[in-house]
Amino acid sequence: MSTEKKQFSPEVKEFEEKFPEMSGEFKKIMYEEYDLFCKKQLNYGKSNIMLGGDVNDPEDRKLAISGVVIRMNDKINRLVQLVLKNGKDNVDESIIDTFQDLCNYSIIAQMVNRQKWK
Repeated sequence: MSTEKKQFSPEVKEFEEKFPEMSGEFKKIMYEEYDLFCKKQLNYGKSNIMLGGDVNDPEDRKLAISGVVIRMNDKINRLVQLVLKNGKDNVDESIIDTFQDLCNYSIIAQMVNRQKWK
């Protein structure tokens, strides 16, 4: 983990004081997401997003982000099926699993956009 300390806005301190349980749970979920992200990336590697491209090349970045958007769209469609249409789960992936994947795909897209997917 980076030793760089992030400076948070004053609103973070205020929020944490007003809503300690909610802020604590949010942080817990973030660390769970990070744990899942690390496990999946060790399985898949970084090329699963960049498709062998270069994060510094604007066209390669656009292609990578487009791929992430397609994956997110698949997950959204899965949520629509499971939540809104009360569909069956035939692949043993829970609603929470799907939300976790969406969260991590969102962060991955931001990392690619910031050219940090290296």
